[in-house]
Amino acid sequence: MRMSSLLNNAIRIASTITLSTGLAASAATFFVSPSGNDSNSGTSESPFSSLHGAREHIRNSAKLGVESIEVIVEPGIYYLDDTIIFDSKDSGNAENQVTYRAREEGTVILSGGSKLDLKWEKFRDGIYKTTTPLGISIDQLFVNGKNQRMARYPNYDPKKKTAAYQGFSSDAFAKDRAKNWKNPINGYIHAMHKSRWGGYHYRITGKDSNGEITYEGGWQNNRQMGMHKDFRMVENIFEELDAPGEWFHNSSENTLYYFPGEKTDLKTATIEVVRLRHLIEFDGSETSPVTDISLEGFVFRHAARTFMDTKEPLLRSDWAIYRGGAVTLSGTENISLLHCEFDQVGGNAIFVNNYNRHTLIKGCHIHDAGASGVCFVGDPNAVRDPLFEYAEKNDLSKIDLTVGPKNNNYPSLSTVEDCLIHGIGRVERQPAGVQISMAMEITVRDTSIYDCARAGINVSEGTWGGHLIERCDVFDTVLETHDHGSFNSWGRDRFWSNDHHDSTQPAVDANPELPFIDAFKTTVIRDSRWRCDHGWDIDLDDGSSNYHIYNNLMLRGGLKFREGFGRHAWNNITVNNGFHPHVWFENSKDEVYKNIFMVPHRDIRVNFQGNRVDENIFYSNDESMKESPEGLGWDEKSIVTLLEFIDPKNGDFRVKENTLPREIGFTNFPMDQFGVKKPSLKAIARTPIIPELQVVFSSDTKGTGEVSNSFWMGGRLQNLSGEEFSAYGISKEEGGIVVTDAPAGSVVSSSGMSANDVIQKVNGKQVSNISEFLTAIDKVGNAPITLTIIRNQLEKKIEVVR
Repeated sequence: MRMSSLLNNAIRIASTITLSTGLAASAATFFVSPSGNDSNSGTSESPFSSLHGAREHIRNSAKLGVESIEVIVEPGIYYLDDTIIFDSKDSGNAENQVTYRAREEGTVILSGGSKLDLKWEKFRDGIYKTTTPLGISIDQLFVNGKNQRMARYPNYDPKKKTAAYQGFSSDAFAKDRAKNWKNPINGYIHAMHKSRWGGYHYRITGKDSNGEITYEGGWQNNRQMGMHKDFRMVENIFEELDAPGEWFHNSSENTLYYFPGEKTDLKTATIEVVRLRHLIEFDGSETSPVTDISLEGFVFRHAARTFMDTKEPLLRSDWAIYRGGAVTLSGTENISLLHCEFDQVGGNAIFVNNYNRHTLIKGCHIHDAGASGVCFVGDPNAVRDPLFEYAEKNDLSKIDLTVGPKNNNYPSLSTVEDCLIHGIGRVERQPAGVQISMAMEITVRDTSIYDCARAGINVSEGTWGGHLIERCDVFDTVLETHDHGSFNSWGRDRFWSNDHHDSTQPAVDANPELPFIDAFKTTVIRDSRWRCDHGWDIDLDDGSSNYHIYNNLMLRGGLKFREGFGRHAWNNITVNNGFHPHVWFENSKDEVYKNIFMVPHRDIRVNFQGNRVDENIFYSNDESMKESPEGLGWDEKSIVTLLEFIDPKNGDFRVKENTLPREIGFTNFPMDQFGVKKPSLKAIARTPIIPELQVVFSSDTKGTGEVSNSFWMGGRLQNLSGEEFSAYGISKEEGGIVVTDAPAGSVVSSSGMSANDVIQKVNGKQVSNISEFLTAIDKVGNAPITLTIIRNQLEKKIEVVR
């Protein structure tokens, strides 16, 4: 299928198309110019004034599908009155493409906003004000092409790159602060998830009789656990207008207030506001698709924020999604977005929705997007036995065992290639450079992705795999969230349950093919470079299955496998880090071999055999580095040795041949092919910081694994530390104590507690470690004890039976 896709793409992007007779295909060329008129004929001497006018003329007059159509758009800013919609009537075909292109790349701006001609006057304290047109609503304000900030508290600090919202406070909307707000209606609350698994957004509706702020929203995260107690920010509050670059619009009085920076001259400044959510839509269906249209060389700017409409939950994840972007594709075949720039759009830049085939996104620069860069998201109705809440469970004795999707309403055979994507999640905290959900055979290649609030590339669910990630450069990710990776995935598919060892394990034992009925095609991650300073470089989380991972250079966070089946990782290098197996199934058929690791495995709750972890190289001279978890027999053929790398200071971690153990079979792979290749984008693309190579001894890492232990009521307790917070789904801020053993007949067991429960509260009082727990128990005395525990990442209360 991939070869067929490549051939189709070659046909449709060829610069010259020759018919079987040997004659050149017929072609028609039209022109658009800011000085034109849509009543013109569209010639170079008499151009149209808009893409809408060109589309209408071509739809009604041109020979679509009979001759190739090219629309050349002259330089300028084109403020769109409405979204430009292409449907099946605007289609070309493989032999006769329809192409809309800028005369020169980057000189044609398609704007979803309006330019305002305003007269400013001084207000107070460096703030200016002006009267705005009647009835205008302003969600974003651009001054000289740069997006400004709504009046907010706390103020934005660009130096706080990894702080939530670049400025947060626990009292963001506290009663004492809100008492100074005369009319906070339509202000916004932004808050991180309790466990920092993304964020929430709320619209302020007013104050109650006690002066407390009232609000609506919070549907943007599918793990409804409440907002973080500290990581909060408010905006669009007039009384918080106190810093350069901030603004506030009083729509009822048609007055705009703005605090300009020192270098901003409001007499000459260009002021623009945003109106449209979508600039371009391709609106078709599987039975009547929009086909063979190419957009080339445009700049897309001024698309509205959509965070309050990010409501649709994705399958059993913490994600919710808004199905739209500055460019939105639904029901298309062979649509190309080539050499375009997406500049400071308020939501998703590109959204590929439901049925789409052979979408090509190439040579594009996507930056400073409010939400995600590129989203490929299919229809839940194409999924067999779909579930949406994390704790929902299928009856595995009754599920549909048919392999693959129910219908074709999902993106497939599509590509993001040679792109530069950065500044992702400027508004929302549940974004990705590339997001893939309920899709099949999506390729991301030769792409640089960095500066992301969450993951660089995210694959939701195993539905349906077959993706190819190659020659990418992904770093500076997970800047504001927690417990993710530069590459992040999960696979909470039909087979998976959060009480996995009780329900999933016996079901898979009976039917070993169960994990592969959704993830039925293998996803490949290869020849790429990754760095995550706040998580894992490659993080295969809950249920991720059927992955092949090879020839990757991981610079900081290492490789994590949790709760999946059929993952193979070989010929990878993890600089100053290693392998992180968390919470494995028995007989998972995972294979980890021929890799170069630099620290011992950091296993958590891995007690089962039936997996191959062997024939690896540990960069050290400490033989204890390769000691395997007790009873697993890992790394018996692995080698501990100090390799020599060619130029590690400059990122070349190829191994010098004379130091490479031949019996392992590790082979060098290119170190100069990561990321974007297009010269103009490569010239401005950042690259990751290369870490200084370290020689780690096994004893150097033991401090991270040692914990305090205690016995209580016949059970064994242990403090959480390091990566165990992630393995148990607990935030480090909250902490907790894990029950490592609850023997039958003990008080702990009789009270309903089990091994791997995490205690977080005693009679409502938070306890983060054993010392705090025992102190709280002592203070209870003979009174009843109610423990709040986390079991399989869900909260539960336990009454202790004394």
